[in-house]
Amino acid sequence: MRIPILKLYNYLLISIQTEIDDQTAIQFQEDLLDKIHKSGTSGVVNDLTSVEIIDSFIAKVLGDVVTMSDLMGAKVVLTGIQPAVAMTLVDLGIHLTGVATALDLEQGLIKLHQELGE
Repeated sequence: MRIPILKLYNYLLISIQTEIDDQTAIQFQEDLLDKIHKSGTSGVVNDLTSVEIIDSFIAKVLGDVVTMSDLMGAKVVLTGIQPAVAMTLVDLGIHLTGVATALDLEQGLIKLHQELGE
């Protein structure tokens, strides 16, 4: 299974609609980094509203994706983080310092505009 990555203007939008396994997470990481590279996007909104729980590997991949995207020049905003996901990230020491968050996809786009000074 692949997670769809949509391009809207100069942004990439991702809405993860299902629990993801390790292979899907790795494929998502590769797909997103490739899409950032090819599109030259300046921002990514990753909506996690439908993700109710994550394991340690998925949490690490999520943290890595944010860091790698930043290294490639794309600001990431995470939206819709569920309480259990937030607790897991903190419990595992994945703090995502400096990563913008928002409650939903719409607010995430607004936040991304603000973060990029547009």
